[in-house]
Amino acid sequence: MSDIVQTQLPNSLTVVAEPIPGASSLAMTLLTPAGLASQPADQQGVAPLLAEMVCRGAGGKTARQHSDALDTLGVQRSTDAQTRFFRLGATMIGSKMKEALPLLFDMVRSPTLADESLGPSVDLALQSIDGLADEPQRRAMLELRSRHYPDPVGRSPLGIREHLETITAEAVRKFWFERFVAGGSILGFAGSFDEDELLATVTELLGDWGGSADPAEGHGDGPGGTHHLTAESTQVHIALAYPSVAETHESRVLQQAATAVLSGGMSGRLFTEVREKRGLVYSVYASYAGQKDRGDVLAYAGTTVPRAQETLDVLTAELRRLSEGINESEFQRAIVGMKSSLVMQGESTSARAASIASDVYVFGQPRSLEQAAAEVDAVTLKQLNAYVAQHPPGDMTLVTLGPEPLKAL
Repeated sequence: MSDIVQTQLPNSLTVVAEPIPGASSLAMTLLTPAGLASQPADQQGVAPLLAEMVCRGAGGKTARQHSDALDTLGVQRSTDAQTRFFRLGATMIGSKMKEALPLLFDMVRSPTLADESLGPSVDLALQSIDGLADEPQRRAMLELRSRHYPDPVGRSPLGIREHLETITAEAVRKFWFERFVAGGSILGFAGSFDEDELLATVTELLGDWGGSADPAEGHGDGPGGTHHLTAESTQVHIALAYPSVAETHESRVLQQAATAVLSGGMSGRLFTEVREKRGLVYSVYASYAGQKDRGDVLAYAGTTVPRAQETLDVLTAELRRLSEGINESEFQRAIVGMKSSLVMQGESTSARAASIASDVYVFGQPRSLEQAAAEVDAVTLKQLNAYVAQHPPGDMTLVTLGPEPLKAL
């Protein structure tokens, strides 16, 4: 932890940086409170539009000039609107930092956001919505999101067609002005850098950045229940979710281990019981979705129409059976898988930059890989079995997509 530097500039921008010995690259993640949940209720789609339009010219440069300048430096970058934050991510050669950061920060501080860039951005957004017809799994999971989570945190990252068709360039610029601010933003770095040089460069470029905003929150529960999306298909997509402990809960690592037992590769219970033994599905998994104020377990199964009801029955039965206990071999495989994931994260500068920036929002400070590994090492089978016994799955939100509705257990 002592190697990770966390600094708050006078304008309230939080900067966190982790050196990675032996790395040649430097990755950056900037989170600013312009996420999906912050959109005006009648402008759901303005955040993803902004994520596209900031790539279309910045700092007085045209889209081509700006893109060419970053490409010349070998900078890989991406933008997206997440639930609570807008994210700008980039990876560069560490020695190019002083040349690359001004261009990247221009995307946040002085994007062109020209009227003529709105039309193409809207077209791309509408194409993504239309593309859901060819992505039934994603469509089912997005529907699950909207029904399981409370508004505004359950909003679709694609936006709403009717809103996208009426959002103006001025509305995008207003959202940018109000939400792209220093206070409430988190800037994470990981990889190869000189600490003094990095902080001096960031201070020079962002020290006079103003404004403040908080990430939007959602409270309570979503509508929940069972919902069916009718689609003429030979496949059926099953998506479900139920509440768990929040990311900040002391038992978070136990829930992560329990989920790894369910879905830790080809030895996980769901793969073994639902696919291998019964041949019910072509895809099945479960994941833990931890947030600052809540946690959930999400599960998905893709199957055929004749096997859909049995798949749902077996899937939910396996999720509930976990509370009856976990054996030693399952436990060991889950722990090894969790440790392996941490090792692979440590080899990726982009993964570490994103992780420590997220940690600052969730926990107030970054966590080192050593801390995370120590948490995993401290888990015992006795603790895990006590946890799953005390935390059986609760009420499930269920979404199915296929020709006919299914009957939930």
